Amino acid sequence: MSRVASVPRIRAVAFDLDGLMFNTEEIFRHSGTELLRRRGITPPPRLFQSMMGRRGEEAFAVLVEMCGLREGIPELIIESETIFFERLDAHLQPMPGLEQLLARIELAGLNKGVATSSPRRYLHMLLDRFELTDRFHATLTAEDVTHGKPNPEIYLKAAAALGVEPAELLVLEDSEAGTRAAAAAGAHIISVPHDLSRDHDFSVAKGVASRLNDPLIMELFGLII
Repeated sequence: MSRVASVPRIRAVAFDLDGLMFNTEEIFRHSGTELLRRRGITPPPRLFQSMMGRRGEEAFAVLVEMCGLREGIPELIIESETIFFERLDAHLQPMPGLEQLLARIELAGLNKGVATSSPRRYLHMLLDRFELTDRFHATLTAEDVTHGKPNPEIYLKAAAALGVEPAELLVLEDSEAGTRAAAAAGAHIISVPHDLSRDHDFSVAKGVASRLNDPLIMELFGLII
């Protein structure tokens, strides 16, 4: 676990969604593996790491290129989503420390939002399952940006939506693409990798935490007043 060299004035927090708030990256990996198994293909090394953090069509463009598929991306997405949702109910869980961190941010009186590469209907479906929708002041999704992560657009818009400058925004991300997007926006980015993203390059992050309630993150909210 790395430490933060200098502590900014944090005035709002933006969360990524998949793999950061929920364990959905594990379910995506299963879906992609099954999708390829049906075609007699073993996932190439780093396939899922390369897809992680990107919008759906951009992620599946990576899959098509790396696996040499000839099918259309929309058809592949539909089939993958069917596999994903068949598995979701039995396996979906919040990531460790999520509730504790949300409560700490709320105690500090800070606005918080979600900035995800996933579609809006999917975002609300996940948040509603855990009664979290009303706890966020802003949500940005794939439909809200022209350029997906690692482009900084979504985090520049998140800062504006939360009423702060990018440098005053704490961003929490689990992937290299998302971390690069937040860093390019000028946000204070802390990466929280999981088992599927531990070998990503987080060198542009201000710190790397082991979980959402890691002291590296929680201590930031004791230093903002």
